[in-house]
Amino acid sequence: MKTICFFNTVNKWGGGEKWHLESSIYMQKEGHDVLLICNEGSELHKRVQETEVKHLVIKINNLSFLNPLAILKVKRILEKHHVDIIILNLSRDLKVAGLAAKLAGVKRIIYRRGSATPIKNTVLNRFYFKSVVNDVLANSIATKKTILEKNASLFPEDKIKVIYNGIEVKDFYKEGCHPLYSKQDNELILINLGRMEFEKNQKFLIEVAQELKSRKLNFKLIIGGDGRLREDLEKLSETLNVSDKVIFPGFIKNPKDLMYTGDVFLLSSLWEGFGYVLAEASLCKVPIVAFNVASIPEVVLDNETGFLTPLNDLQLFADKIEFLYHNPEIRKDMGLKGHNYAVNTFDSKKIQRAIANYLIDG
Repeated sequence: MKTICFFNTVNKWGGGEKWHLESSIYMQKEGHDVLLICNEGSELHKRVQETEVKHLVIKINNLSFLNPLAILKVKRILEKHHVDIIILNLSRDLKVAGLAAKLAGVKRIIYRRGSATPIKNTVLNRFYFKSVVNDVLANSIATKKTILEKNASLFPEDKIKVIYNGIEVKDFYKEGCHPLYSKQDNELILINLGRMEFEKNQKFLIEVAQELKSRKLNFKLIIGGDGRLREDLEKLSETLNVSDKVIFPGFIKNPKDLMYTGDVFLLSSLWEGFGYVLAEASLCKVPIVAFNVASIPEVVLDNETGFLTPLNDLQLFADKIEFLYHNPEIRKDMGLKGHNYAVNTFDSKKIQRAIANYLIDG
């Protein structure tokens, strides 16, 4: 039996937090001693309290690695719980808990990379990847490629393992849902779900709505989620005269409430480590229109489960939506193919077994 520590100090909820919580639950069920460490008051903290997973809270920020006392505190926790393996989430987690784990003699220090953005080639990063980290776990092939993009010798490529994020397919279907919107007059319901932050690029979707309105399409665009840019997006919809076409329902706890409302899922992200929402949309048999960037082609099969366009190509993006608007049978066929692909590729049972084998057997 191994003692495994999942260390994630993100305050909001996202794919990485979902992965850490589900993986900790699974590994505990497999008979391992699991400890999850998260920021006090974070969304992960709130949700782990609803489980039987042993957890501790801590306060870590981007400058905590400059505080020797913060590193010493984590070191003592890891020693007290006799941690054999630690999986780190954020860069700041690596800097604090990674060093603490090294000092505590933790046998295996794993940095889980969930963002398909290049790692900077800094002196600090070179130190951590050459002297602290034993293994890197990436959530997509695209994420793996970006790790070494700025420095091919930063870390041994054969020590970077790719395991996709998983979805509890059975649980996903068991959970009930309450559609957010009732379709009227044969509208095409376009949906999006994500944090309202720069990289999610929902501004582009407002511009798409303006284009579709100019083409006289009968549609509604529902953008679910919350974030720092929500007010800006609402103002933009008014400025572009599409506030009658765009709905902002706010944070959505159950993605199915939105997915089963929609006819087409739109993703405007500039990059994705792994698009959970894309797999969730596919499980709900909703076809997808997104950009051909980062890991998205690993989740959306172009011309089969949806359409992929060049980054920020407004006209082509709108063309694909209009095509689906006029071809409901193709929408249905793409949705079915997406469902089958998601079930066969991302079912958590298979993914979690792969994670367990990776953590225990290396």
